[in-house]
Amino acid sequence: MSTCTSVARDLDEPMSGTAPTARTWLLVEQPGPWGAKALVSSHLDPVLGRALEAAAKDTGVRVVLIRRPGPHADFRTPRLRRVYAAHTVPGRVWIRSATTSDPSRLLDLDFAALGRGEARSFDAALDGRPHTGGPLALVCTNGKRDRCCALLGRPLAAELAASDVDGVWEVTHLGGHRFSPTALVLPYGYAYGRAEAHALKEVLYRAQEGRIVVEGSRGCSAWERPGQAAELAVRAAAGEYAAQALTVVATQGGAPRWEVTVAHADGRHWRVVVAQGASLPPRPESCGASVLGSPARMDVESVRELTPAGALAG
Repeated sequence: MSTCTSVARDLDEPMSGTAPTARTWLLVEQPGPWGAKALVSSHLDPVLGRALEAAAKDTGVRVVLIRRPGPHADFRTPRLRRVYAAHTVPGRVWIRSATTSDPSRLLDLDFAALGRGEARSFDAALDGRPHTGGPLALVCTNGKRDRCCALLGRPLAAELAASDVDGVWEVTHLGGHRFSPTALVLPYGYAYGRAEAHALKEVLYRAQEGRIVVEGSRGCSAWERPGQAAELAVRAAAGEYAAQALTVVATQGGAPRWEVTVAHADGRHWRVVVAQGASLPPRPESCGASVLGSPARMDVESVRELTPAGALAG
């Protein structure tokens, strides 16, 4: 029986420019089962879940639940929860960690400040501190949103954990079910699709070195979809893999065509033309979809390095 993942793979649907968008990620440990809308359909207090959603709205912060890979015993109230915050904008990348026995303290966070990349609110509210471990690998496993995430994501998370890879968590939602198994690597915020254990281990190894793997990447969550595609295209064209080397500094136009300016930390600039197209033929966008769809795709039409005068003209 075909799944949304098998159809997208057979049709070779491109993944560039499909990453979830968030400048800052807030990860809250919640063991046990998750529903389709996990913040309000898990053992986390749904009143708190709705309040967190409201507090994060339009701030650039995305709140997700995480749990350790493996069997999910139905423990309703963990004594201590791990909490992480990670900011993904190049030049200001950071990751903080804390533990709390009272998740309602999350409402003391200044979400607007977190979205701007200010870590002080997290540190003050939760006794947070810089995360001293390796990068985090978040594998989407929420089968209540799409069965492919559970069928493909949970074995991937379990294989990574069994091979002693540090920092592996299951996560509630990364979008792009049809690219399962999907993963997000923090603190740099690059999402990956059709992930395999050996490839994700390489991604994590490179992240420890402050470098990015482009192959299989859906883009960096710090940017909107046209910027994600443009930044990956510049990386490929310039052979640049340093994690914080490139920044999307301008996006002009609107659907279905944008001109995106990507800047290098060394002063170089590129102008990238990105066009939005429809993925054809129609296909299931998720296994739960009742009708076929034509997901939007980001096609890079050109990549041009600018002269210094052209870069200044923007």
